[in-house]
Amino acid sequence: MSQTALFIRHKTRPGKRDEVRAVWMKHMAPAIAANAGHTDYFYCFDDADPNSICAFQCYASPEAAEAFLAHPNYAVYLEAVEPLLAGAPEVSRLTPMWIKEPG
Repeated sequence: MSQTALFIRHKTRPGKRDEVRAVWMKHMAPAIAANAGHTDYFYCFDDADPNSICAFQCYASPEAAEAFLAHPNYAVYLEAVEPLLAGAPEVSRLTPMWIKEPG
């Protein structure tokens, strides 16, 4: 299996989670939807923490993951969201060993 995955946790400044989501929807959702390199993407609110956002992303390959970081929307998103975050995101790089097939 040559896929790669990322698990990312963002801590927002208190009460800024919805603002971060609005920025993500504007810049990242369209870029991700159009990216064939993303095989799965989950953008989630952490129910236990009102200032936390988690994203789980699967890519077709490690190269696809690296290539997406060069997308122009990513740079715009980072600049817009930085003042709304409490710090740098926690990023875990993962190697999928088994994935349930759809259907």
